[in-house]
Parts: sequence; structure tokens; C-alpha cells
Amino acid sequence: MTAVKRKKKKPDTAFAEFMTRAYVMEVDAGERYADFADQMEVHNNLEVAQLFRKLSRVEGLHAKRILQEMGWKKPPQAPPEWRWDEAEPPETAAVTDLHYLMQPWHALEIALRNDGRAGRFFARIVRSAKTPASVKKVAAEMADEEREHIRLVRVWMKRVPKPERGWDRDPDPPVYSD
Repeated sequence: MTAVKRKKKKPDTAFAEFMTRAYVMEVDAGERYADFADQMEVHNNLEVAQLFRKLSRVEGLHAKRILQEMGWKKPPQAPPEWRWDEAEPPETAAVTDLHYLMQPWHALEIALRNDGRAGRFFARIVRSAKTPASVKKVAAEMADEEREHIRLVRVWMKRVPKPERGWDRDPDPPVYSD
């Protein structure tokens, strides 16, 4: 009996690169939410800090799921030549979005914008003629997931009061001195 040589299936590099990008997006978003939580704790805004911690954990779970689905034993590294359309990954909030007097509604508003940008990012990949079918399929699933996140965030937003005008006025603002 002769051994039959089987060709090893060549890994889909486009798919692996896409999943690496998705992983990097989730990790970066989680880290930013954790940073925001730290800042809110510094300003004794514990309710918003708690919400940012929850959002950070959710992003961490998404990243963990990608590692598991890809069978990666260790996190992939983003090549240094990578560029995003914006200064940061689509699901990452800008540091300028943070205000020490913000309320839970504001934190959810940030999450809503982040999920919207991520959904549009994945939808553009699906629409691109250059995108391989293997990537389009997963990108479409991720775009659907982001739409579901948006729906959930909107439900959460209905549970918290929308801030009144002047929410950011501090009658006793911090004073910096030497």
C-alpha cells in the first residue's frame, strides 16, 4: 500500500490578516474603555467608571472569542505598516470624548458611536470588490454583530436619564496650582 501524499491546505492569509485586524480593534477598544474607567475613578465618577469597565470586559470577550475561533495560542501582532482610515482603530473612542462630569448616558453615547464606526468598517469590507469571499462572510457577520450592539446600547440608553443642559458646568472646578 502506497502512502497518498495530501497537499496541506494553504492558510488563507487575507482571512488571517482580517481576523488580526478585528482582534486588534477589540483589544484597543477594551483598553481605551479601561483607561476611561480609570479616569472616571480618579474624578470620583464611579457610576460611569463602572459602565466603562463593563464595556471594557465586553470588548475583551470579543477579542478572546477571536483568539479561540482562530485557534491562536497567543495574540497576533499588528504589522507596523498597518494603517487605519482614522488615527485609531474604528471601535476606539477618542481621548477627547471623556469629560470628568459625564454621566452614564454619555458613556453609552460613546459606545454607540464606536459600534457604529466598527459596523461601517466591516460593511465597507463586505462591499469591496477586492475582498475575498472568506473575509466577506465573516465581515458581514461582524457588521451584523455591531448592529446588534447598537440595538443593545440604545436599549441601555433608555434606562438612564438623558443629561440636562449644563451637565458639564462645575460650580467648584478643579484648581491647578504649583
